[in-house]
Formats: sequence, C-alpha cells, structure tokens
Amino acid sequence: MPETSASRPASTILLLRDGAAKVDGKSRDEVEVFMMVRHHQIEFNSGALVFPGGSVDAGDQEIVKRSDLYSGGEGLSESDRGFRIAAIRETFEESGILLARAKGTGTPVDAKRAGEIANAHRVALNEHKISFLSILADNDLQLALDTLVPYAHWITPEGMPKRFDTWFFLAAAPPDQLGAHDGRESIDSIWVSPREAVEGGESGRFKLPFPTTRNLIRLAKQPNVSAALEHAHGMSVVTVMPVMTKTETGRQLRIPREAGYDGEVFEVGAVG
Repeated sequence: MPETSASRPASTILLLRDGAAKVDGKSRDEVEVFMMVRHHQIEFNSGALVFPGGSVDAGDQEIVKRSDLYSGGEGLSESDRGFRIAAIRETFEESGILLARAKGTGTPVDAKRAGEIANAHRVALNEHKISFLSILADNDLQLALDTLVPYAHWITPEGMPKRFDTWFFLAAAPPDQLGAHDGRESIDSIWVSPREAVEGGESGRFKLPFPTTRNLIRLAKQPNVSAALEHAHGMSVVTVMPVMTKTETGRQLRIPREAGYDGEVFEVGAVG
C-alpha cells in the first residue's frame, strides 16, 4: 500500500432552497442544492459536480482569533470555528453567496449587498490579492456561523495520494442570493434537486464523487429546507473513512452502517 499522507482539514456547504418538481406527472415539493462543475484542469475531482468548499487555510485561523468578525460561534471549539469559517469563505469565493450579518445590527446580508461585495472583492480574493479578513473588517461584517448545521464528516481513505478531513454543513441559502461559479476552479453551476443530481450521476450526465452521491441520496429524503435542517439538527454525525478493497470488477468501499447512508458495503465501479 502507498504511504499514507496526512489529511488536510476542509469544509463544504450544501446550500439549500425550496423548489418543486413533477414526478410521475404529479407536482411535489423538492429541496434544491447549489452545485458546481469543477474545472477539468483542477487536480482534485476534476470535472466533478460538487458542493462549494475547500481547505481550511491560515487566513481562516486568523479570523478565528477575531471574535468581532463572526457571530454564532458560542460553544464551538477553535477547530470547529475554523471549519465553519473556511466553509463560508470557500462558498463566497466559489459562488458569491455570503452567509454574513452586518456588524452592530445583526441584519443578514441581502442579495444586493452580497453582490456589491462580490463584485468589488471576489476576483482579488481568488487571486490572493486581498484577505477574507480584510473584506469582513472593511465592510463591517460578521460571518453567520450559526447558519451552518453539521451534516457529515468524511476522511479520504488511507493510501490515497491526496487526503482531506472534510466537514459537510447544511445551510439555507440567503433569499435571492442565487450564486454563480467563478470560472476558475468551477466552470458551471446549477441549482438541482438531489434526486435529479443522483439520477444524472447514474446516467453519466454528471460525474459525482462517492461522498457527494451518498449525501445527495440522504438529502433527497427531505421534502424542503426546514425539514432538512431539522433532520440535521437531530442527527449524530458519525465520522466516515471508507476502507477500499479491490475486487475482480472494480473497487468496493466499506463505511460505518451507523453513519446513516443506507448500507455498509458499496461497489464503486472499475479501478482507474
């Protein structure tokens, strides 16, 4: 087995909004999630349909030390705050959606203000010409850490060349903040029902990483945003680090049954 590399802390957000769909000729409520297609030249998960997210970085740790730059972090460890701050930053970088409040009033940032901040700073942030801390401080903003609900915790299997220790969070998308891909790390973005995304993965329309598929299948059981958030609040998150085995037909992944993904052993296709 190849030497195991250390896993890098990372975060991702499943941004949700309420939608509707016709299934078998009947209309029904259906939650929708914001997803992006990663650039084909990106080293990790190139071309895949994913949720916005990425690694926790040193700048996120600097914000952890500035309690005036976030709210709703009471009772969280410094590590937990770092994961949430990274999740919100990465989501802003990749989609332009900003989960923040105005300092002093506590008023959530609306779509107009989020758009102004994104237009002014998003490109520079992605090019590392400005820090997220500076954007927050200069615009009198506080990140809304309490809008994120822990949903899953996945660690890349041992033996993989690039490994991540990733927390998945659910969050209701702020009203009218529709999101748009950055054209750099991602080349397309869509609001899609978990059901449609999974069907697209099965048909070949989408390339879905295994953890993404399992979390979409679980999310598809919830009819709307409030139900999804309520379910997540009541969950006990079980850490998943799949154990991979090669078989005659491909690969097999084993995960803890108690993690709540409707199974323990999954066939994941051909090796390659």
